[in-house]
Amino acid sequence: MPFLLLVFLFIAVPIAEISVLIRVGSSIGVLNTIVFVIFTAVLGAYLVRQQGFATLSKLQQETNAGRVPAMQIAEGVALLFAGAVLMTPGFITDAVGFAILIPPVRQALIAWAAKNFFKGGVASAYSSGNYPGSGNSNGAHSVDPNVIEGEYTSESDERK
Repeated sequence: MPFLLLVFLFIAVPIAEISVLIRVGSSIGVLNTIVFVIFTAVLGAYLVRQQGFATLSKLQQETNAGRVPAMQIAEGVALLFAGAVLMTPGFITDAVGFAILIPPVRQALIAWAAKNFFKGGVASAYSSGNYPGSGNSNGAHSVDPNVIEGEYTSESDERK
């Protein structure tokens, strides 16, 4: 399955992008198409930057509150992906990138990815906000911010 996805991403998407660029270029002109592609890249970079700073602020708030900022980290990764596809010339990738910039779409995508790629793992618990210390964990233990968990070995055990 991952191989087919890579084939799709690296072969089918560029072919589709070239096809759309040719059609748009023949309709509105080559220069207008180039200007529009550059405009969407600049606008996309600006919007990703703005949302990235907002996500970073939320991440800091969660961290300062002693909670794991799992959703903010996932949103940061999604914004990184959105920035990458927005900087890629083409209208299909721009549509995907701008869709990811819409917070409900981004959060639904993160929830879907957590459900399908991390079945039964920690990420599926984090995707629904049920992370340690959040106060609403389902089976996950609550972490007291004043407790440091760890292991130790006494020196008398090492001498034996």
